[in-house]
Amino acid sequence: MFDLPVGSRLERKAANDFRLSLLDMGFEKAQLSVYIRYCSSHAKFETYCKKVESILPLGGKVDILSFTDKQYEKIITYYGRTKLPPPKNPDQFELF
Repeated sequence: MFDLPVGSRLERKAANDFRLSLLDMGFEKAQLSVYIRYCSSHAKFETYCKKVESILPLGGKVDILSFTDKQYEKIITYYGRTKLPPPKNPDQFELF
């Protein structure tokens, strides 16, 4: 999740480029400044942390959070006043 400055044209471009880079890396948009990605291992998590670090804009704040599968399953989501079913863990794909 992130909070990036968007006061100038260059700051807006940097923030938009950051968002697009996250999407290119396979992240999904949860909210405007919150993106999520499933990582099947801690090593994969560390790899994506380094990738995100390599594209950080000059200003703003970026936080990276890690949840276990069990913690992810316990997320409670409401859409309006309707409680949505718990999120399903993403399928894992292995390529050889």
